[in-house]
Amino acid sequence: MRAFGYTVAEDPADAVRIAARTPNSTFIAGGTDLLNLMRDGAEVHDHLVDVSQLDINRIALDSRWLRVGGLARMREVAEHSGLRRAFPVVSEALLASASPQVRNMATIGGNLLQRTRCGYFRDPASPCNKRTPGSGCPAINGYSRGHAILGCSDHCIATHPSDLAVALTALDAWVRLLGPDGARAVPISDFYLLPGSTPAKETAMRSEDLITGVDVPRTSLATHSRYLKLRDRATFEFAVVSVAAALQLRGGVVQDVRLAFGGIGTRPWRDPRVEAALRGRPLTEAAIDNASRALVREARPYEDNRFKVQLVQRALASALSDLGGMR
Repeated sequence: MRAFGYTVAEDPADAVRIAARTPNSTFIAGGTDLLNLMRDGAEVHDHLVDVSQLDINRIALDSRWLRVGGLARMREVAEHSGLRRAFPVVSEALLASASPQVRNMATIGGNLLQRTRCGYFRDPASPCNKRTPGSGCPAINGYSRGHAILGCSDHCIATHPSDLAVALTALDAWVRLLGPDGARAVPISDFYLLPGSTPAKETAMRSEDLITGVDVPRTSLATHSRYLKLRDRATFEFAVVSVAAALQLRGGVVQDVRLAFGGIGTRPWRDPRVEAALRGRPLTEAAIDNASRALVREARPYEDNRFKVQLVQRALASALSDLGGMR
């Protein structure tokens, strides 16, 4: 790891000012992902702005919104009693993430901004368009088991790793940002970008922007939700396939549904056509199968990850069957 400067910010506005006037700087809080990236040489920064002591770590829940500060720790959010009742999918996604030690340190903002687990990206000796634009994507013709089958481009097929982002995508959350021009909120559906020809640009954020919080609308649908994560081992492992599902039934007929997927897309994946295939219909195995087919219709599997097409269909069936009481 090469030498870098370090400044402790006094408040959010101070943090943004420091980042705006300091070239090649970034924010650090828990550091559970950033420090590993810097140590491995996958990311290089000349200056770190420590935001860990800022007062943007609160969790507030009222009749309309869940508001979580960007510096709230993953464990605190996952174990919040009101949140667990009103937004079980959020709590389950966080508890399925990382390890207890990491959840004690890692922040909500940091979780949303964690980088892909693609081994080529994290190995500076390998070419990677996300790390070094124009150098190529060896995963396309190389090892691709953990990579995406949806949202891929000829420049990148890496998956986004955050479980929380998948849950928030299903619930139509908003990400609150503070930048040099002031505060703004971005729908999470617009927050993550497809790789296209510029995979190094992953979000709608600017380099000086700080995540100050996440807002999630409180609905009856959200209370009937769950997160299903399929992975290679039971703990401290990233999703091979995951599903965030929220379901509202009346007389066995789907009144409303929200679905988002992890492990299969270059960003947290939500497809309105999948939800439309279920809405207004009885929740039957045939309806779930039709929705699954709609999901993978445009999948672009590679040699090592073709199995994900069938696995995500099974995961969707399992999540909806559990929520719908079909088992």
